[in-house]
Amino acid sequence: MEQLKKELNFVQGVGLLTTSLLGTGIFAIPAITAEIAGNNGLWAWPLLLIMIFPIGLIFAELGKYYPSAGGVAYFVNRAFNPTLGRVSGWFFLTVIPFNLPAALYIASGFWVSLFNIPPFVELLIQLMTLFFIWLIGLFGAGASGWIQTLIAMLIIGLVMTIGFSSSPSVLTIEWPNLWQIDAVPLMSALGVMFWCFVGIEAFVHLTTEFKRPEKDFPRALIVGLVLAGFIYWACTAAVLSLSTGSIVVTTALPNIIEQLFGQQALWIFCAIGYAACFATINIYYQSYARLIWDQTKQDFPSIWLAKLSKRSTPVNSLSFVILLSGIFLILIHFFTISLTSLLIYANGVFVFIYLLAMLSAVRLLKGKLRIIAAICTMICVGLLWVIGYKSLYAIGIFIFLWLVAKCLTLKKYH
Repeated sequence: MEQLKKELNFVQGVGLLTTSLLGTGIFAIPAITAEIAGNNGLWAWPLLLIMIFPIGLIFAELGKYYPSAGGVAYFVNRAFNPTLGRVSGWFFLTVIPFNLPAALYIASGFWVSLFNIPPFVELLIQLMTLFFIWLIGLFGAGASGWIQTLIAMLIIGLVMTIGFSSSPSVLTIEWPNLWQIDAVPLMSALGVMFWCFVGIEAFVHLTTEFKRPEKDFPRALIVGLVLAGFIYWACTAAVLSLSTGSIVVTTALPNIIEQLFGQQALWIFCAIGYAACFATINIYYQSYARLIWDQTKQDFPSIWLAKLSKRSTPVNSLSFVILLSGIFLILIHFFTISLTSLLIYANGVFVFIYLLAMLSAVRLLKGKLRIIAAICTMICVGLLWVIGYKSLYAIGIFIFLWLVAKCLTLKKYH
């Protein structure tokens, strides 16, 4: 049986997860946090880490004991039944038309802001980005790991440079006393900030490609989670200490870069911003490719999507996802489809996926871990409630896929 190549180590794992969590968020969420919560935002990141840490811990334990390219779908399969696991796998793919084209638009937006290029050229940049992701995928997860580790170092270097250059202001910034925190804006900020940690579920698909998944995968997940949280906090502190007047989300960090280092430094900022977006997009494409390979290997083992390349990488599945995304990008370009509302519905899919993982953990794990998984389940249900009626899209899609799977199963046995 064909198997994915084991080539990831701890350092590569940290680089993959950190860059996937930072992604586009590092250049917008700190400013949004500062705008909504003010100095209360300094407490928001530690609080969010306390909330997200148990979810990360459960994912780490699931990946440790049940490594599989199927990710959450495999956990659901083991915890409940193959039909529900299969539905979970295909359900995860329903966000492809929404979040990946949106991320590509954000990535190309850095060059649009710098050069004021026309929409057609922006589309070409997006398609070229897809081509580079496909090239990286030819060489396996190891190549992605080293490239994204380099990108993570660039992002950390940028944040450290901003931190050192603004250290007098950042170090003297006033932290509100705990009893003086205004809970309303803090909760509002947390609702936005949570999406900085969407990406853990994609990282799980790479567990089988770690040389030592039982040791390096959970350590890489936890370290990457904490590192990303610290970087977000540092950027928020810089925005609060250096911004003058009202905070404009889209220009907060560029203005700080220009204020500290001059207009020429905007080139570096745009390059690192594009690289950060590229890193997030890349890990999702590689994860989707592995999920499609794993699903088709189980359901349709003879088709080309279930085959690996000579380097033991799912190139056929990756090519399929790249082609599908290219088609959606072209459609969005010509029909000027707004992605903002679509992304809100896609977020409901991600929360539902987290919920499925936590429910699986309640069945699969034991002792204290089972109790933690139950608490995380309630957190995910609360997030679906916060999203409101928009979460009905995710619930409806999942029920539809489940009914289709049940019909196919009945047809098979009759």
